[in-house]
Amino acid sequence: MFAIVKIAGQQFKVEQGQEIYVHRLQAEAGDSLSFDEVLLTADGDATTIGTPSLGTPVKATVLEHVKGDKVIVFKKKRRKGYRKKNGHRQSFTKIKIDSIN
Repeated sequence: MFAIVKIAGQQFKVEQGQEIYVHRLQAEAGDSLSFDEVLLTADGDATTIGTPSLGTPVKATVLEHVKGDKVIVFKKKRRKGYRKKNGHRQSFTKIKIDSIN
């Protein structure tokens, strides 16, 4: 069984027991979360599509907060001596899907 869930503005295909990284959520490690914006659920041949969402929540647990890999941003204008180098690390939250109702 899987579900398409909207979490922090993005859509994820999740299954029970799966661990995923989402954009940083305002929750502490060990907290339980419930995502109510479920767009689709499928169990074998039975598929339920929401209009726009279903009333069945997906429950998850926050495991930890991590930072992603560094992305280098380098800007340059030729023959002008202009160079600028910046880096960015995105903050993520690792969650585990407990149940899909």
